[in-house]
Amino acid sequence: MSTGTDPNRVVIFDTTLRDGEQSPGASMNLEEKLRIAELLEEMGVDVIEAGFPIASNGDFEAVSEVSRIVRDAVVCGLARSSRADIDRAAEALKPARRSRIHTFISTSPLHMKYKLQMEPEEVYKAVVASVTHARRFTDDVEWSPEDGSRSEHDFLCRCVEAAIGAGATTINIPDTVGYAVPEEFGALIRMLIERVPNSGKAIFSTHCHNDLGLAVANSLAGVQNGARQVECTINGLGERAGNAALEEVVMALRTRPDRLPYTTGVKTECITRASKLVSTITGFVVQPNKAIVGANAFAHESGIHQDGMLKHAQTYEIMTPDSVGLNKSTLVMGKHSGRHAFRVKLKEMGYELGDNALQDAFRRFKALADKKKDVYDEDIVALVDDEVLRANDAIKFVSLQVVCGSVGPQTAELTLDVRGEEKAFKATGDGPVDATFNAIKELVPHTARLQLYQVHAVTEGTDAQAEVTVRLEEGGKSVNGQGADTDTLVASARAYVNALNKLMVKREKTAPAAMSA
Repeated sequence: MSTGTDPNRVVIFDTTLRDGEQSPGASMNLEEKLRIAELLEEMGVDVIEAGFPIASNGDFEAVSEVSRIVRDAVVCGLARSSRADIDRAAEALKPARRSRIHTFISTSPLHMKYKLQMEPEEVYKAVVASVTHARRFTDDVEWSPEDGSRSEHDFLCRCVEAAIGAGATTINIPDTVGYAVPEEFGALIRMLIERVPNSGKAIFSTHCHNDLGLAVANSLAGVQNGARQVECTINGLGERAGNAALEEVVMALRTRPDRLPYTTGVKTECITRASKLVSTITGFVVQPNKAIVGANAFAHESGIHQDGMLKHAQTYEIMTPDSVGLNKSTLVMGKHSGRHAFRVKLKEMGYELGDNALQDAFRRFKALADKKKDVYDEDIVALVDDEVLRANDAIKFVSLQVVCGSVGPQTAELTLDVRGEEKAFKATGDGPVDATFNAIKELVPHTARLQLYQVHAVTEGTDAQAEVTVRLEEGGKSVNGQGADTDTLVASARAYVNALNKLMVKREKTAPAAMSA
């Protein structure tokens, strides 16, 4: 992929759907991946890495379906250096208008000896063979030396030169374990560009992990030293401490053109919506003080700061809330709001619902407005996301009646719709949540283990909606479920049921262990 005529244009390569999904418990189903892919394309992301096709049937299907719906962005599939991996990626990418195969192999002495158990010369030959094979299917091939930041420079230069010679158009240098520091990583990119004879035939890329909290800093150091692609994820989602956060990379470039005179094609006004969508789908709550998208990113409590802000916003704000899509709405919603106003409100917030989904969402909005004095934008986001998340669920929440307090036993009387048939059960437990979950286990028998139960308030006040995340694990497979309601126990039941539905889908798919760059 060319950066065009602008030598300072930085390609944004989003790997939320691949590397981001490798966060423990961040598994997404097909429908959720498609929603994220559509928003990434709307944002103007250049490359969407949609998955690791050989890893599982689910990953193959996700790459294939993302390839089908994406029109402008390049769709990328990851593959190890084996022919089977590359063939599987090529098959999944067939529907794509613009496709990329991203193949990789470890090049550090540590990885070659203990992980691959291969001699350097064998690895070198695998680089040439894998890139050559990938070029049979597409002229857009990316090659990565896994653990590149800990590889010996002479050998790394040989492999990069060979990959470009075999037809790789992008050379991605991963800091796989997040070990590098900015000066070191920037120097590594500069060294490769200067020493590799054919470096001018490829775009150099960064893929930095955040184990030391330096992923964004390392990525920007790479750009300053000649890299023109950054691999990143929404909210910095990813294995261990995560990846470079897309929103931080893009806004750093936009905010500091004096020191970072580079541009991207990302529409930054979509950032907040993308952050909320990924957070809702994965159940990974964004910390309040997270840069760019945290709840406190544009909040000012100090009296001195507030005084300065009132006099001139730029005294304490280097970006405007509007620039990342954090807009203050002029359309206030309440119990007297009609269907047309609700539809306009949803469109203003970036939601386009079909008639049936709109009807269901409006019904829940009216019920919410009867309970809450003030309905905030965050309430509507939680409500709509909750509705969309369970649109195709085989098991649906119907009703819940709970008796709890300091004198037990606590009981929960629950009714579920299981594939069109209503079933009810009354269970006891050690507290109302335990009783509710016990009732679900009786109505839908399963052996899944509860790994996470998390509650947070969507807005302030005692009438705030609760947004609950439940993580279930069964046979090594983890899924997240979400639910929202003004009643925390109802939200809990909805979240558990949502997770169960995802687990039912996941049971049908197998996923062999796969290591990635």
